[in-house]
Amino acid sequence: MAGRSVLRRLALFCLLASCIALAARTSDASRRELGISIGNGGGGGIGIGIGIGGGGGGGYGGGGSPSPTPPSSYGPKPSDFENERLYRAYLVIQRFKQTITCDPQGITKTWTGTAICSDTSYLGFFCEKPPNVNERALASVDFNGFKLEAPTVEGFVDALPDLALFHANSNDFGGVVPILRSLQYFYELDVSNNKLARCAFPTDVLGITNATFVDIRFNQFYGEVPAGLFRSFPIVEAIFVNNNQFSGKIPSNLGDSPVNYLALANNQFTGPIPSSIGRAANTLLEVLFLNNKLSGCLPYELGLLAKATVIDAGTNQLTGTIPASYACLRKVEQLNLADNLLYGEVPDALCRLAYPSSGGHLANLTLSDNYFTSLGSCCWALIKQGKLNVARNCIPYAPNQRSHEECAGFFHRTKTYCPVSTYVPCHHPKDYGAGKEEASAAEYKYRTYSALHP
Repeated sequence: MAGRSVLRRLALFCLLASCIALAARTSDASRRELGISIGNGGGGGIGIGIGIGGGGGGGYGGGGSPSPTPPSSYGPKPSDFENERLYRAYLVIQRFKQTITCDPQGITKTWTGTAICSDTSYLGFFCEKPPNVNERALASVDFNGFKLEAPTVEGFVDALPDLALFHANSNDFGGVVPILRSLQYFYELDVSNNKLARCAFPTDVLGITNATFVDIRFNQFYGEVPAGLFRSFPIVEAIFVNNNQFSGKIPSNLGDSPVNYLALANNQFTGPIPSSIGRAANTLLEVLFLNNKLSGCLPYELGLLAKATVIDAGTNQLTGTIPASYACLRKVEQLNLADNLLYGEVPDALCRLAYPSSGGHLANLTLSDNYFTSLGSCCWALIKQGKLNVARNCIPYAPNQRSHEECAGFFHRTKTYCPVSTYVPCHHPKDYGAGKEEASAAEYKYRTYSALHP
């Protein structure tokens, strides 16, 4: 009996020794793949644990701890990309791709492989070399019109450190505007016509101090617009906040902004047009106050906008006469003051801006639905030419005017007092002629009016 017991122990020892030798010959990679671990068993014995897929198995004398699950061995590696920047961008894109719930145009089907900068793959993504960097990076994202749907773009836009532009007009992105102040190259943001969360003005936008283009129109933002909108962007060219639900007064520092194209239309702003707008005389080219609830006197300072081509303050509750300073708007092509509470005479000097000999460029002067009572002598011809619309006013002998009773009722009501100034703050040469500037103006595309469409 004792002899057989010794033989059994010897056989068991040989079996264990063979297993240990086999394990020693197994490569580290194979161990990790199979999840093999060898360690000391309980009670001073030898323990072997084998588990497939990372699980630990029991064995003689107890099981050892399993190795960590390795990263996937398939999929692109950093060395497969042009550089490390693009590999990191790839990871961000793939993570965002998993959150997209609707892609009617199949855009995301092109977001595969390693050629992020290709013209035929990764639609919507574009590469450039960042300043002072000798390798390409993901520089801009343009999803305009893709109609992608995702719960948020947080964790995507703000996770691309080399990004300079993000354009996402007409998609169905939800959530809030990401915090982008850490993106050192970022300067253009367009999240217009999306399904962003209904909330107050997204103040994180003000942190994009290099911004030249800020477009948050056609969303559901509400409340007052902060004064920072007109002081946080020292090089901004365009600010479009139209077609939201903003209310309250327009910040009084509007004229401190260097903005060229400003669209505040189709909101619920109240109060006057800030007089500071006169300080934007050398920068503001187009401004839309259209369809709000603005009140008070038509500001004299609007006439100081010497470079403006579009001024639209139609469909508000502005009152008073047209200031004499408006005769200085030689560059203006579209001037809309319709559907307000304006009265008095339409100045002859303003109508002269529609005549080439004046050096003006006025192509459309819309003053309908007010309470004007007379026209300057040069204005009558503009009605026949289709350049002046004064329908539904109180002008004798002009076509399509209000009834006598309606006009009398307006003038019997108590009106806001507006000072009348006859001072014209510019010199009017008698003959400018129509040169190249007028020809180019005929082909001018109004950026702010384009912004009134999604």
